[in-house]
Amino acid sequence: MKKLDWTRKEFEAYVLLYAAHCNFFESKEEQEYIYSKVDKKTFHRIHTEVVVDSDETNLNKIQQYLSDNNLHQEEKDELIRHIKMVFFADGSVDVLEKKVFSILNKIIE
Repeated sequence: MKKLDWTRKEFEAYVLLYAAHCNFFESKEEQEYIYSKVDKKTFHRIHTEVVVDSDETNLNKIQQYLSDNNLHQEEKDELIRHIKMVFFADGSVDVLEKKVFSILNKIIE
């Protein structure tokens, strides 16, 4: 896989959109939360990438970015909090979201 040329905000958008899209449905509340973290232009550009990429590619890109960019523990903790907020944005967390959170938590930590 070629080196990802993402900004920190683009990476955050990718992770949050992957989290929101993991059950193939993004609620309005999930989208609104992500809009509060990234601008709409970035949201739409990265959203297309998340949807087109396979689940395996999504996770590989997240791992690669983390490997290429040494995030401080505080940044990782903040990212985990944002992922939780996406999952809880619509008031419920389904089984698939719980599974994806577990995977993302392991990758990020």
